[in-house]
Amino acid sequence: MLVNAMAKKKLRSGLQLDGIAPNILLKHVEVTAPFIFKGELKSDSPETAYIEKLRFYKKNLKALSHIDLSEYFHICMASHWSTAGTFVPTNVDNLIREKLWKHPSIKKHIKKMARITVDSWNWNYEQVTNRKSYNRKNKQVISTHEGTWLSVAIGAYCALKEHGENELSQEIEDLILKEIQKEQDLLIQLREDRDHINFLRAAPLMAHNFGDLDRVMVQWNMHQEDSFCKKVYKLGHILSEDYSPILVYTGYVNKRFSSKENHRHMSMRQPKCLRKSYKFLIPVGPFMDHWGQSLSESIALSLEEKAQIIASLYEGHKRQDQAFGYIRCFKELLKAFPAGPKGLENYLAYDLLEEIQDSPFSKLAQITREEFEMGYINDLESFICPVTDIKF
Repeated sequence: MLVNAMAKKKLRSGLQLDGIAPNILLKHVEVTAPFIFKGELKSDSPETAYIEKLRFYKKNLKALSHIDLSEYFHICMASHWSTAGTFVPTNVDNLIREKLWKHPSIKKHIKKMARITVDSWNWNYEQVTNRKSYNRKNKQVISTHEGTWLSVAIGAYCALKEHGENELSQEIEDLILKEIQKEQDLLIQLREDRDHINFLRAAPLMAHNFGDLDRVMVQWNMHQEDSFCKKVYKLGHILSEDYSPILVYTGYVNKRFSSKENHRHMSMRQPKCLRKSYKFLIPVGPFMDHWGQSLSESIALSLEEKAQIIASLYEGHKRQDQAFGYIRCFKELLKAFPAGPKGLENYLAYDLLEEIQDSPFSKLAQITREEFEMGYINDLESFICPVTDIKF
């Protein structure tokens, strides 16, 4: 029998499981991202095979009793990649960053797990997240998935070093440096292209990614002991002779413009209709006009469901009234109701509707997209980083 809770149990394969049971993990994926199992996503390439792996085990639950440590790690990785861009990501972060790398049988599986980690750098995540920024010039993409990968990779590196697997640890090290260089190059290119909006999207993504990297180095106590870890620690906070000051500049841009926008979006966990499709996943704030337009025009959402989303947007704004992304989404989503706010009367409680109409939430939604984005462009132009003296 498979375990059905977080507990130390042994599978039929002999794997001593100290973590969420794989069948329960698949249920969590299905709850937060049902579209994974409904054929909406492509999974026929090496870069999307992690999606197919989840589908295979969903159809063959008995096979989960016979997995070993490396396969359990692979399932956890696939589950997290599939849900990291959703409203309720699977809670396996510490498993794939540290706990499984310290499993009693790690020596037998560490090389295979390291190879999975290397391969996952090329997994295509574009179908499972909308938290992205693009370099239109070379089609390069950055998301929060790079942070997930960096956090796993640095855990792999630390484990490999502890077990004397120097060749593999060097391969991981080289790939981490390649990822950091990729993000640096993207930021430099966006600045050179004067692409203010995509730079403002990229800033919180970079801050998240390097923040994940920092946290796991601290978890492993390697940020002070290991020469490589020292080199890549706090890249968004402290100037480094190995990297462009644009990384620190971007960290300060995030603090100034984006940090209040990109949180856990707790209020948006309530309308379950948002989990119907990957197209409904939340983008980087505050530039959420396009998201609101997509929700407004979707025939997969009823007017009642769209009204539920509006109620959650308003609730989220009340929790963080200095964030404006929800307002931008609301402005576009309201177009689904031909009568405007009056069209919500059949779907929202009168007191709530009155409160929304009389609030700054509705008044700020009157600002056009062009005016809103130009305000950010002008503010970014005038911002001077206090550490680097860089201006955009």
